[in-house]
Amino acid sequence: MSTPYPFTAIVGQDDLRLGLLLNAVSPAVGGVLVRGEKGTAKSTAVRALAALMPEVSVVPGCRFSCDPGSPDPACPDGPHADAAGVSRAARTVELPVGASEDRLVGALDIERALSEGVKAFEPGLLADAHRGILYVDEVNLLHDHLVDLLLDAAAMGASYVEREGVSVRHAARFLLVGTMNPEEGELRPQLLDRFGLTVEVAASRDTDERVEVVRRRLAYDDDPEGFAARWAAEESALRERIATARALLPQVLLGDGVLRQIAATCAAFEVDGMRADIVMARTATALAAWAGREEVTADDVRQAALLALPHRRRRNPFDAPGLDEDKLDQTLDEAAGDQGRSDEGRNDDDPDPDGGGNDDGGGGGGVPPQADGDRTPSQGEGGSDDTPSQAPAGAPDAPGRSAGAEQQPVASAEPFRTKMLSVPGLGEGAAGRRSRARTEHGRTTGARRPQGSLTKLHLAATVQAAAPHQRARGRSGRGLVVRRDDLRQATREGREGNLVLFVVDASGSMAARQRMSAVKGAVLSLLLDAYQRRDKVGLVTFRGKDAEVALPPTSSVDAAASRLESLPTGGRTPLAAGLLKAHDVLRVERLRDPSRRPLLVVVTDGRATGGPEPVALAGRAARLHRAEGTASVVVDCESGYVRLGLAGELGRELGGTAVTLDELRADSIAGLVKDVTAAGRAA
Repeated sequence: MSTPYPFTAIVGQDDLRLGLLLNAVSPAVGGVLVRGEKGTAKSTAVRALAALMPEVSVVPGCRFSCDPGSPDPACPDGPHADAAGVSRAARTVELPVGASEDRLVGALDIERALSEGVKAFEPGLLADAHRGILYVDEVNLLHDHLVDLLLDAAAMGASYVEREGVSVRHAARFLLVGTMNPEEGELRPQLLDRFGLTVEVAASRDTDERVEVVRRRLAYDDDPEGFAARWAAEESALRERIATARALLPQVLLGDGVLRQIAATCAAFEVDGMRADIVMARTATALAAWAGREEVTADDVRQAALLALPHRRRRNPFDAPGLDEDKLDQTLDEAAGDQGRSDEGRNDDDPDPDGGGNDDGGGGGGVPPQADGDRTPSQGEGGSDDTPSQAPAGAPDAPGRSAGAEQQPVASAEPFRTKMLSVPGLGEGAAGRRSRARTEHGRTTGARRPQGSLTKLHLAATVQAAAPHQRARGRSGRGLVVRRDDLRQATREGREGNLVLFVVDASGSMAARQRMSAVKGAVLSLLLDAYQRRDKVGLVTFRGKDAEVALPPTSSVDAAASRLESLPTGGRTPLAAGLLKAHDVLRVERLRDPSRRPLLVVVTDGRATGGPEPVALAGRAARLHRAEGTASVVVDCESGYVRLGLAGELGRELGGTAVTLDELRADSIAGLVKDVTAAGRAA
């Protein structure tokens, strides 16, 4: 076994280390989600923590790591009466992104369950992680149903496996640690809320600190054992401090005053539900125990808020996680002042500035404050709830807005709710919430012979397959004689996620009359819908002489929204280049992820300029998409009294449909997919 990098040798990353240590002191805190850019010691810190965890006493031979002092009465390997314990190191179990449901929770032998009535259970990773650490790298890339199972087990302290009426339960209490790079997509808010704490990590910009990081890493790579030996004393001291804090934890007093501060803070920041209050209370208690105190202070509450609330403040996927520390300090001061007054003399309009709050901003931890943290990225300067008005149709362009000159990016209009967008047919892509697909979860539509291990038994089809052979198999009792060939896998239909590729005209003709603001608002609306439906998104823009991939297909809708906001405009309209660039992107994605079906959304007025025969060339590029059966929608941004209808013609060439910008803003393009399907079939 390789020697892990010492936890105490990690340079900087104070928030990361504190979040992990607090969970080591009190696993009831609920785990920690580590968010940050690549190469910031996220995985190194998690693996190093395992060496600091106290040893655990287990029942010999128990696959579920039962504590001999208080064994689980429902343990599948039990009962464990008067079992002598043996000590071993706490385990760190890693959950791969591509793990199956059975690998996570365990598997039942359905054949033996039906024929012998025996609960033959093969434990999964949740059983292995009991009383240890469960580490999920890139948790944001894990399938949603696996994340649900994982977090349910973490919340309940037990895992339940049920297959067609046969169920097994076992204890599953572990320290849950997830790491993720936000550039690769976000977790859903309800899943974020299930992590107790979150910390943001980033590479240091201090030269001396970066030099020290490289020096230590090179020394470790040259001689891991020798490097670890040099840090053995610090590791031992930290291990003892964790054990001391654990022992002190039950004695820590959480007074009414700090409870009021916790409740007031969660109410002031409008977090949903009560989980935040509970996590803050447990975190503040762990902070006091870590500091060797038997009473929680206002500083502990402040630190707990910075760790427990930032990820619970997001209202939409484009909001950056963070906490306004000035508002936090004011809330803590007011809550402390209210506690010091009698109920009769309480005056909320005259808070006591000396009420015991923390004014020095100390404590560290959590996420740095965000500038204008309550404003959504979709709002521009002086933003309004109304969509910016357009110039009257046919009005001349504003001075200085010639089609050939590059212009500064404009803010997007306010996004709106879209209707369901789906790709026709029945797919087999990644689980999502958009188009119809064959999936592991959903309504049962039929049965088939299992390919590999059986995961979802179709009981009626299995009995029907076994019934004709009972006499030949010598059935004599009440039980059904079932063979492997009789088993049938249930086929199910659910929803998949798709690839929504936006091709946006950023030429000078689009920038005229401020049309780009409304266009950006429409695309932003579809990005929000794509986030909710678990799609991948991509962005191709064309202007001047060529097209570019502004954002390769990704699960990070935040990144797409950011690129959209900073999109410059101006120049000619190389429509054919944009369509060909989109064709290249989709061709590569079909090789990389052939099961994920695309939807092409072209936002343009249909004009094509520059080069020989630009309109004819755009038509030929459009027919390439049509030949490959790509579902397409064209958003017609043409305005004025005289309309050429070029966008409508482009929609027909693509085998899809077109909608004007006004229609888009009234009804949204997402409801047009049925028209897309109909147009494609008619063609």
